[in-house]
Amino acid sequence: MRNVLRLSLVAAFALLLQSCSVGTDESTAGETRTIGVSLLTMQHQFYQDLRAGLESKAAELGYELVVTSAEFDPARQADQVDNFIVQSVDAIVLSPCDSRSVGTAILAANESNIPVITADIASLSTIGKVQTHIASDNVAGGRLAAELIIEAIGPRGKIVILSHPEVTSVSDRVKGFRERLSREPDITILAELSAEGMRDKAAKVMEDLLQAHPDLNGVFAINDDSALGALAAIEAAGRLDNVSIVGYDGTMEAREKIRSGAIYGDVIQHPKQIGALTIDAVHKVLTGVNVPEVMPVEVGTITADSLNAIIGAP
Repeated sequence: MRNVLRLSLVAAFALLLQSCSVGTDESTAGETRTIGVSLLTMQHQFYQDLRAGLESKAAELGYELVVTSAEFDPARQADQVDNFIVQSVDAIVLSPCDSRSVGTAILAANESNIPVITADIASLSTIGKVQTHIASDNVAGGRLAAELIIEAIGPRGKIVILSHPEVTSVSDRVKGFRERLSREPDITILAELSAEGMRDKAAKVMEDLLQAHPDLNGVFAINDDSALGALAAIEAAGRLDNVSIVGYDGTMEAREKIRSGAIYGDVIQHPKQIGALTIDAVHKVLTGVNVPEVMPVEVGTITADSLNAIIGAP
């Protein structure tokens, strides 16, 4: 009888251990893992929304995020990656400040066996391996921006581009924009100048362009901060009636300017979706699931007509 009781107790204890083990595997597979994130900036609404998407999906899957912002400084971003390596994070998400120089930081993570995923901005470096890149389909978005500028100014006119060539997402937008306008012989691109995606710099660059080109008809700004900076300069010059603006992002502030007619339209992105897909990709990589090299996210357009047609448009 004593032997039977002992066996029963051993069996019960084994079952308890098995139960605890299963519970731990399911609940801590993500909880004990940390993802280091270095974003281009946290000053833009786009990246605030992207961060929200990252955090929401990470909470759902049980990952801890360490979120930093390089604020357009490649050296600062490299330091952030070094810190992630020292912290032994399980994966790193980057929105590179400079698509070419970021390779050194990516390679350092590779050498520490830490997978790297890029979001919104891709790496163009010949060194360093990125597991996958999640971003808007920016070439398609550039083409849509060209369609908007054609709607705004008609089949002929003179336009400028406020760019930020250091990052691939912008280069892709400009590529698509130029491709579409190449079929419009009566629309001339007078200049493409960098405002680095910043509102204050865009305002200054736009002031100079307005003085240099009194016959200017339109502006393609590669993000909403650039569009809003351009708007400030155009309004100050009293030329809002004859210079149309097309932006890129679809932030709430820009939407209000579109509704009022101050900005003609925007290509809209879905940063929260990009963030969620990025964490999902990290999870797949860490659990041994293959992911594609690029995961494009569709874009769309908005104008005053489309916004006013939808009550309470997001």
